[in-house]
Amino acid sequence: MMVARNFVEVDANVLYPRIDDFNGGSDIIAMEFPSMNYLHYLFSELFGYTHWYGRLINLVVSSLGLFFFYKCAKTAGISERTAFYATIILSASIWFSFSRKMMPDTYCISLMFIALYCGLKFLHNHKYPLLFLYVVFSSLALLSKIPAGIYLVVLLPFVLSRKFELKNKITISVVTAVPLILAYWWYFIWNPYLASEYGNWYNIGKPMLKGIKELSDNLGKTLDNFYFDAFSGFIMFGVFAAGLFLMIYKKNTPLFIGFTLLFLVFLIYIFKSGFFFYHHNYYIIPFVPVMALLAGYAIASINKRWIMFSVLLLGITESIANQQHDFFIKDSEKYKLTIESILDKFSSQKDLILVNGDGNPQLMYLAHRKGFNCNNYQLNDSTYIANVKNNHCRFAVVNKHSRPDTYYLQSSYNTVFDNDDFRIFALN
Repeated sequence: MMVARNFVEVDANVLYPRIDDFNGGSDIIAMEFPSMNYLHYLFSELFGYTHWYGRLINLVVSSLGLFFFYKCAKTAGISERTAFYATIILSASIWFSFSRKMMPDTYCISLMFIALYCGLKFLHNHKYPLLFLYVVFSSLALLSKIPAGIYLVVLLPFVLSRKFELKNKITISVVTAVPLILAYWWYFIWNPYLASEYGNWYNIGKPMLKGIKELSDNLGKTLDNFYFDAFSGFIMFGVFAAGLFLMIYKKNTPLFIGFTLLFLVFLIYIFKSGFFFYHHNYYIIPFVPVMALLAGYAIASINKRWIMFSVLLLGITESIANQQHDFFIKDSEKYKLTIESILDKFSSQKDLILVNGDGNPQLMYLAHRKGFNCNNYQLNDSTYIANVKNNHCRFAVVNKHSRPDTYYLQSSYNTVFDNDDFRIFALN
């Protein structure tokens, strides 16, 4: 939302996404290709800026993603029954909450499912409009977030299969270079340039060995992403485990090959993520459709309908119940909505501010101002405060709910506002 609003208010150049945080010395940042943010901007140009447009865009695309997940599974040879139950399970997984956030995790995977469906259909009927759509959507998916690329490996068994014309297989293999080249340029050439030129840090992953070490040192948190966070519950993970067992026991070779390929590629992503994987539950999202497919396979294998529906209903109920908090704004967080109106009483939107957000830019976004995001301890660092002041920062907004010590600010600067939630100091 922050990037979309800056497209509206500052500059709509998609190559130079901007945030509200000046900590790097500039508001230009290296990040995922902001296709969803740009759609948000285009809607805002038509109807005026509102933050929920971005959520709606993601919800629509992620809902289409569920439909194309189902279509992809069927086109790839998965039974209609398995594909149907897998789609229901996926819709109630972590996908349920993140498909309504202004984050590209379900969005990028959804775009890739659209691309895969077009690619698989092209192999079957050699229609070039489908090939064009495959290139467009796979490029957008990979640019929006690299983990979407793990699903390109799904095409490998089909390209190696003798069931399809050699011409079609060569064609789709060649054009797959387009999304790969575009993603490589954006993430490994352009983004490092933005990071070095404008000073904002860019996450290019970790060395594999370091990532493995971080994961092994925090194995419990790492596994939690699989056995709880993936489905926001334990029941569906148990169903997935049953599907994994049945796949091996029944020697379902096509399913086993697809699962193994995707898991091995996903392991590389996990190892490159290291700390970030177990620190953020949404890092599991790229693999959840695979887990949902095996869970659907297990559900479809239950012959007694009352048992099947009971397990499915219990699992979905648990998953959604554990995400019900996402329907509401917590009462404890509502005070943040007042910060813009408070600041408007004595400052303009052009004034730079300092916020003790501890890396979270939420309060700065809600303040509708740019500036500096610091940790609590930096509020008492006279050198740091002098530095942000020299960089034209006019106000320090202290969030009292994070219980900071403001002794230095109180002794050195005038308080211009104070209530139970915020204390604001004038730095000029």
